[in-house]
Amino acid sequence: MTGIRLDKVSKNYGAFRAADQVDLDVAQGEFVTILGPSGSGKTTLLLLVAGLLPPSAGRILIGGRDVTTASAQQRNIGLVFQSYALFPHMTVADNVAFPLRVRGLSAPDIAAKVTAALKLVRLDDHGGRKPSQLSGGQQQRVALARAIVFGPDVLLLDEPLGALDRKLREELQVELKQLQRKLGLTTVLVTHDQEEALSLSDRVVVLDQGRVQQIATPEEAYLKPANRFVADFLGIANFVPASGGGQGVVRPERVRVAVPGAAGLPGRIVEAVYLGQSIRYHVALDDGRSIVGTTPFVGERFETGAPVSIDWAAQDVWSLAP
Repeated sequence: MTGIRLDKVSKNYGAFRAADQVDLDVAQGEFVTILGPSGSGKTTLLLLVAGLLPPSAGRILIGGRDVTTASAQQRNIGLVFQSYALFPHMTVADNVAFPLRVRGLSAPDIAAKVTAALKLVRLDDHGGRKPSQLSGGQQQRVALARAIVFGPDVLLLDEPLGALDRKLREELQVELKQLQRKLGLTTVLVTHDQEEALSLSDRVVVLDQGRVQQIATPEEAYLKPANRFVADFLGIANFVPASGGGQGVVRPERVRVAVPGAAGLPGRIVEAVYLGQSIRYHVALDDGRSIVGTTPFVGERFETGAPVSIDWAAQDVWSLAP
């Protein structure tokens, strides 16, 4: 089990810089998610760590060993893609066994490791099936079993749950985190799904245009964003004046939506979005600003067009860097 270090890593495609002087340390056994919009460079970073792309500058170390010029085969990395990439003509067991056969293990060793890997992903009774006989979630579990069966030092995940429906994706997020914790695998996930990143990660790396905007715990990145980009990208952000001057951000769940006459700023409900356990109110303030507030749904709600009063506590406003 080993950590990862990126030391001023860059990747250029002509004049375009997909990764720009990236510094990152992933501790042994840590789960780190690289998060950013399309074109931010997150998949490029993953492929650089995997050895599937050479960096234009900088160094990549795994377990303290400089692997900047090492091939993918020399890095002992498990890699899972969104597309599963399973062999359709092979059984589940043969798909999982493939990397072991490539490494020349004996038949008894292969059988034992395949059985153990399939048991970890709760597919030990599916070994004789073909991928076409499995659901999307089961196919992704097979891909995960194949990525861990040979005992990789690092697990890399490129949007592995992106093709699944929301409910199944949330179920597999829990399973993935439990499996990662059980194995103690150093894991790097790439996703554009903010909720997925916040729920799975020990730390998140927020990228924009190839540059790191913030590296922090999910809670810190959400409540104490480094700049306006991070605040705006991670969930819904209300930008308001900060105490002492400058710009601050307050999250919707910190905004109080009350009946008119209460202390606060007067406004009117533009839209009320029912979310099951909560209501998200889009409010037009009388001074021309727009504010979003999220409140628990307890059976009563403000309707569209209703006058309201908006307020938040001063300590819930995070001052953004200039």
